[in-house]
Parts: sequence; C-alpha cells; structure tokens
Amino acid sequence: MSSDPALPQRGHLFVIAAPSGAGKTTLVHRLIDIDDTLRFSISYTTRPQRHTEKNAKDYFFVSPAAFQAMVNANDFLEHATVFRHRYGTSRNQVESLLNAGHNVILEIDWQGARQVRNHMPDCRSIFILPPSLSELRHRLTTRGTDAQSVIELRFQEAVSDLSHWQEFDYAIINEHLDEALQDLMAIIRGEGEANSTSNPEIMARADAILQQS
Repeated sequence: MSSDPALPQRGHLFVIAAPSGAGKTTLVHRLIDIDDTLRFSISYTTRPQRHTEKNAKDYFFVSPAAFQAMVNANDFLEHATVFRHRYGTSRNQVESLLNAGHNVILEIDWQGARQVRNHMPDCRSIFILPPSLSELRHRLTTRGTDAQSVIELRFQEAVSDLSHWQEFDYAIINEHLDEALQDLMAIIRGEGEANSTSNPEIMARADAILQQS
C-alpha cells in the first residue's frame, strides 16, 4: 500500500488454478465480464494458437526461443511446462496492474501458483475442482479440441494435478457453473470462508473426488 494518498491503493492478486477440464477458463471469463474492476493477466505460451483464440487476448503466443530469452532475462513471475508446452506470467504486467490499483486474476497451473506464492505470499490462491472424475473426462472429451491420445494424456495429468488442491487458500467444486461463479465472487469480495481449504465440508468433498482415481 502506498503512503501517498494521491496514489491508488495497491490491488490484490488472485491466483486461480485447476486441472484441465475443470472449467477454470470459463469461470474466469464470466467473472471478468461481471466485475469490470478486475484485470486478467495474459500469459505467454509456446503452445500453438487454436482457431478460437486471439493473440494478446487469450495468450501471447511466442516461439520457444523467445520464451527462453524471457526466462533468461528474469521477465517471468512464474513459468512452467504443461502438456509439453511452456507458459509464463509477465512480472512487469502484474506489478503494473497491481500498482495502478487493480485487482488481478492469474489463471495458471499449480506449479506456477506455487512459484507466485513464494514471490508474493500475500496473494490469494484458489483451486477449481470438477464434481467427479467421470465428469472431468466427459468435459475433456466433448470440448472437441484435442485428439483422443491428447485427451487421455490430459486426463491423467489432471488426476495428478488434483492432488495439489490443499496447497491453496480456497477450493471451489465446479458442478454448477452459476453456483461456482457465486463462490468465486464471494472469495474476491473477501467473504470466502465457506470455500476455505480448511473447511471440513470442502475437505470431505475433495477427498471423495480423489478417491475415485
């Protein structure tokens, strides 16, 4: 927080992670549409651009060499390799938004979230879970963007990712999108006690999902 009353109060950083297929991206986009005070940090990636995506809106799509140059220059707040592609968050982008008084959303994986917590321990971290592993597989299969071999790889990686949910401050079970969105909005408002990862009800529901594997 700045001591100069003429400058904006520094914003809060919210880190949102989830296994592939849990609905994280849909939730974040809905949240941004509803709350115009939030800003979305656009990640850099070496992943090929999908036909539905726009450069500098969904991601900054860069070559592996350009990505590595940014790593060497310490330009990333976090970076990780996911499904054989690299992803990273611009340190300058996040700091500029926070210093301008904006609350910032990072949509990353658990590896990146761990790095961000190390650099910015006052961030608020949120993990999105699917209601069941069968529903997770269904979502991965029906979105129609990947070959079956890729879907199976994503499913196995997603099951592994789920084991990291307790590293986060909050957890949301994304069974019904509108209810999950309300939970997410409550966390952003600082009213997310019901979704704390220390809440016995959340712990029991998450454990039930993991036991299906």
